[in-house]
Amino acid sequence: MSQTHDDSHPGVARVRGALRAAGCQAEPRWLDEATHTAAQAAEALGVPLGAIAKSVLLRFGEQAVLCITAGDRRVNAASLSAEFGQKFGPHQKADADFVRRHTGFAIGGVAPLGFEPSPGSAAPQVLMDPSLMRFETVWAAAGHPRTVFGLPPQQLLQHSQARLTPFADET
Repeated sequence: MSQTHDDSHPGVARVRGALRAAGCQAEPRWLDEATHTAAQAAEALGVPLGAIAKSVLLRFGEQAVLCITAGDRRVNAASLSAEFGQKFGPHQKADADFVRRHTGFAIGGVAPLGFEPSPGSAAPQVLMDPSLMRFETVWAAAGHPRTVFGLPPQQLLQHSQARLTPFADET
């Protein structure tokens, strides 16, 4: 794992700024290669798969819902449909354009904080699955497919302004 920081990447800079604004000292780390899956990230970091905090964006009409879940779990969108589907419309696939419009990040580097939605789009509502609480440190994307940051799950919950709610199934 490389420790080099590229402050010029706007997504990484936003994540660093959001962490600092929250009073958090966690620092984005650059990995040697992009990690497009939780398994790749866990291998690169030498941590259990479950310690990877995946950011999965769901779409309910035009409402974005960011689900932070453990790498060894899968988001059960049906479990959230009762709450979000009734308010905003049925669950749909969130394509790359939708993800970028609502978060400001590209797929593969979607961080759970530091959003910069496009004009006319809103930042996602953020939920976090309790399955992450079993780890001392969890690792989340930091605005680029080659960056991550680590911190205790309780701090991730607080700094991402997420609501703790169960929505994941074991894989």
